[in-house]
Amino acid sequence: MTEPAINTAKIQISADNFQIDAYLAQPTSPGSYPGIIVLQEIFGVNVHIREVTERIAKLGYVAIAPALFQRQAPGFETGYTPEDVEIGRKYAWLQTTASELLSDIQASVNYLKTLPQVKKDGFGCIGFCFGGHVAYLAATLPDIKATASFYGAGITSRTPGGGNPTITRTSEIQGTIYAFFGTQDGSIPLEEVDEIEAELQKQKIPHRVFRYNGADHGFFCDHRASYNSKAAANAWQQVQELFSQLTTDN
Repeated sequence: MTEPAINTAKIQISADNFQIDAYLAQPTSPGSYPGIIVLQEIFGVNVHIREVTERIAKLGYVAIAPALFQRQAPGFETGYTPEDVEIGRKYAWLQTTASELLSDIQASVNYLKTLPQVKKDGFGCIGFCFGGHVAYLAATLPDIKATASFYGAGITSRTPGGGNPTITRTSEIQGTIYAFFGTQDGSIPLEEVDEIEAELQKQKIPHRVFRYNGADHGFFCDHRASYNSKAAANAWQQVQELFSQLTTDN
């Protein structure tokens, strides 16, 4: 099947009268497409996140990646050195808050709703690393019906800005969530993965949890040394299955 042609653009959206940079990708052909929110790693809306946004658009979705660090560091985009990691972690865990992140994600949804080619009754989100944690939060928004959370660290122990751990909000998840982890991820002990799965089961949230043997943190990102092509390919198939619900359920 031929991939549809897409358009991309750097735009701004408004959240609480605050302007947030975002990267938008959408099919060029007229139609009615579900909307997907793409949530960055700690490295900003960098080339990897833009590429993921474009890949999703080529599947037949309108995808948008908001800059989650806009309030802390407008225009922030970096690489994967240890120094970059430290800077990104500071922005992610010391300076963002769950409430502002949810506001920014809702603003992204609201922007997509203004586009005539976007279906208005069910959105998806996908996030990686810090964005994987934020995706778990985003799943609590009523508009979000399908969530893909990749190696979100700290879900069982903390939340951005402080407060009760994000896992305590599991009962608020509105739709289906798929969670992806590598068994060699030093930042997410397997016990935490088990705890997440147990809580999803307890709260009767539609879900699937994937554990990839030998995969490390960041296994989906082909710009990182930890990239695992086998795990990434399988996870991408699962994401497509998940998001296909948005085209069949509505």
